[in-house]
Formats: sequence, structure tokens, C-alpha cells
Amino acid sequence: MMMFLFCVAALIAGYFIYGTFVEKVFGIKENRTTPAFSKRDGVDYVPMSNKKVYLVQLLNIAGVGPIFGPIMGALYGPAAMLWIVFGCIFAGAVHDYFSGMLSIRNGGASVPSITGRYLGNGAKHFMNVFAVVLLLLVGVVFVSAPASMITNLVNHQTSATLSMGTMVAIIFAYYILATIVPIDKIIGRFYPLFGALLIFMSVGLVCAIGFSSHHALLANYSFSDMFTNMNPNHLPLWPALFITIACGAVSGFHATQSPLMARCLENEKNGRFVFFGAMIGEGVIALIWCAIALSFFGTMGSLGAAVAHGGPGNVVYSSSFGLLGTFGGIIAFLGVVILPITSGDTAFRSSRLILAEYFNMEQKTLKNRLFMSVPLFIIGGILTQVDFAVIWRYFGFANQMTAVMMLWTASAYLLRFNKLHWISTIPAMFMTAVCTTFILNNSTLGFGLSMSLSTAIGIVVTLFVTGYVIKISKGKGDPAFDQAEEDKLNTVPKTV
Repeated sequence: MMMFLFCVAALIAGYFIYGTFVEKVFGIKENRTTPAFSKRDGVDYVPMSNKKVYLVQLLNIAGVGPIFGPIMGALYGPAAMLWIVFGCIFAGAVHDYFSGMLSIRNGGASVPSITGRYLGNGAKHFMNVFAVVLLLLVGVVFVSAPASMITNLVNHQTSATLSMGTMVAIIFAYYILATIVPIDKIIGRFYPLFGALLIFMSVGLVCAIGFSSHHALLANYSFSDMFTNMNPNHLPLWPALFITIACGAVSGFHATQSPLMARCLENEKNGRFVFFGAMIGEGVIALIWCAIALSFFGTMGSLGAAVAHGGPGNVVYSSSFGLLGTFGGIIAFLGVVILPITSGDTAFRSSRLILAEYFNMEQKTLKNRLFMSVPLFIIGGILTQVDFAVIWRYFGFANQMTAVMMLWTASAYLLRFNKLHWISTIPAMFMTAVCTTFILNNSTLGFGLSMSLSTAIGIVVTLFVTGYVIKISKGKGDPAFDQAEEDKLNTVPKTV
């Protein structure tokens, strides 16, 4: 219990202490007009209250990642909790804060445009392709996962029979609707309620296992276990753990979602609460599910068997009903199902906006929104026929590579304005080494090189990229000119 409380306390302290420091380095301007007002169109640029934007942001970024990832990461033992805490505070929350605030400073721009401005057109084109591919993979994962979970729930808890194909079709129909209607009609109206349900579900599960006489919270583990690899299959912790746990620690998917809320934020002073704070909230959710996975099954061997039998979805199902009974289990299970659905629709929405930005096509008219959306859903429907495990593997790597690009973009911005760039450069260096080592070592997705050689090359690549970004960024910009450009991007047109 103390280990869990210590980790949660560390995350909360990280928000107030390090979050305030990051905000100070960035330098907010409370009197500057935000894109919610300067580009207000009633569809994507819509001012919304601070609390509402926070809850929508939390749901947007919290798909199955902060649940499935930590459950899979729990197979390494409490070391997973250590990565969630440090990764969330020093990498994930910094990543999310800059992806949101740089979007605000650039008139609500999507991540490829932001990357292009600070790292060049080559990076912009790379991010356009990578971001859309990632979002399609996310959309597919967040169709297949909830469809499978709902089908499992209905078929086990009722006498009815529901097919996977039917559930996929229903979720896709909802995604199409949520992608094209104005953001305040469905997402802005109902997602805050879902966010409250998510928080209630998370607290309920922690209380249930905390007072359970059969499943004491982390009773079989000590603080020293946080520095030990306990994987029952003897899989190496480096670098796989840092790819496996993405959304609960640092996730590139969030860089595609933060601009959605950057277009709705009423004041820059709200950025720390919305972007940094939502990531800390997701970190708490990740800690909860990691702790439940470690506690409910008792031993690493039993957890490994549960994952092997039905994947992380089986862990969610077993622990929800085992801790809360039938009624509570259904509520908790549905709370988990809501997460991927409320991220899947915004994944497709982000794809639409990124493509629209690339092709310079306004999205105020329904015809243009359909023109951008329909091809995405056709491709997404085709990809749902691919094995889920395959899609998840590619999603994990693509996700972290996008995070790498966003962190380097933040560093380039800070270097250009002569600010303390190490707050993003250090996590960027770490994640560059992680992704490079992983793709070189992994025999399924990558090149199957030895771990020692892969790590050595990863370090060399990281040092090269660091030197390159510093060289092209430091002292290359004109802070006064860039400041004027930012002001121009967020100036309310005279006709408004």
C-alpha cells in the first residue's frame, strides 16, 4: 500500500513543483488571445470552460494505453511503477504540455506543422505521414479493443449472443458521427461526464483492493523490487518496458490530441492544468492498473498466465468483477471500455484536421469534413481485419517515435528562444535511444541485432541527433520576429 501511495504522491508533487517550473520556462502570456477566439468557427475552434477542457483532454489521451500498457508492463514487476512516475513527470507531461502550448502559439496548428516550423520541412513531411499512420493505427486499436471487450461482456453476462463484427460496425458508425460534427455537440457535451465516470471507476477499484482481505494492494512486493526485473519469461527490461508502457508514461499519440483542446482553451494560464495535469491524471490511472495487475493475481506467474490466456482484457475483466461483484464490475468494465472509444473518435478527428491542414482545405462545411473523413474510415475498416496483436506492436513503436519527434520539436523551440531546452532535450535523448535500440534489436519489427550492438548504435544515434538539433536551432531564430509571428497567428480578424 505504501509503495502505491508514494508513487501517487510523487505524481501530484510533480504537477505542482515540476509543472510550475516547466510553465515558467515556457513563459505563458495570459493577455494573449488564444485560437479558440481568434479562429472561432463553431466546429473545431470553440471556447470551452477550463474543467470541461481538462476532462475532455484526459479522455482523449487515455485510451486503452494507460490500462493495457501498464498491465503488460506489470509483468516486469514494480519497476513498471517507477517508470510510470518518472516517465510521466519528466517526459510525458512535458511532452503533452509543449504539444498543446506550441499549438496555441501557432494558431491551433497540428503537430506536423509545428514540427515543420521548428525542425524544417523534411521533419514536417515525415510527421505528416507518421502522424496519420499512427492515428489510423490508434483508431483501429480503439475499435477492436472495445468491440472485443463489449462482446466478451455481453456474451458472458447475458444470454444474448453478440458478434464482434456487429460491435465493430456500431463503434465505427459512432466514430464517423463524432468526427464530423462540431466538437461541442458530442465530445464537449458528454465527455466530461465520461471523465467523471473514469475517475469514479479508478478510485472505486483502488478502494476495493485496498480493503480486500484476499487481494492486499502490493502486499507481496517491497520498494527494492522497483529496481528488479521480475519478468516470468525472463524478457529484458531495456528497452522493451519503455515501449510497452507508453500512454501511462510518455506517448506520441498525445501530441496529436493536444491540439484539439488547444483550439478550445480560453487562456494560456490554463495550459498547465489541462495538458500537464491531464498527463499526471493518466499516470495515476496507469499506476492503478499496474498495481491491480500486480496485486489481484498474487504472483508474477499467475499474472503471466492470465495475460497469456486472454491478454490484458482478461486481466481487466477478471479484476473488475472479482473486486466489485457483478454490478460494480459492469460499471468498472464499461468505464474501461469508454476510454478507447473516447480516444478512437478523436484519433480520426485529428487525422481529418491534419490532412485538411496539409491540403489547406477549410473544415467549416460538412462536405469538406466528409471528403477528408471517408477515406480514413475505409482504410481503418480494412485494417480491422488485421490481427490485433500485429497492429498493437506497430502502434507501440509508432507511438513512441512520434513522442521523440515532438520532444525534439519542443527542444528546437526552446533553443530558438534561448530558454532552458534540457527539460525536453533529456527525455528526447532517452526516448531516441529507446526507440533506436528497440527497432534494431527486435527481430519481429526490426533488424534482430544483439542487444549490446543495438544499444551502442542507439547511443551514437542519440548523440548525433542531439548535436544536429542544437546546431540547427540554437541562435538560428530571431526571438523578436518569432514572437511577432506568434502574435499575428492569434490575432482576431477585423471581420469578426
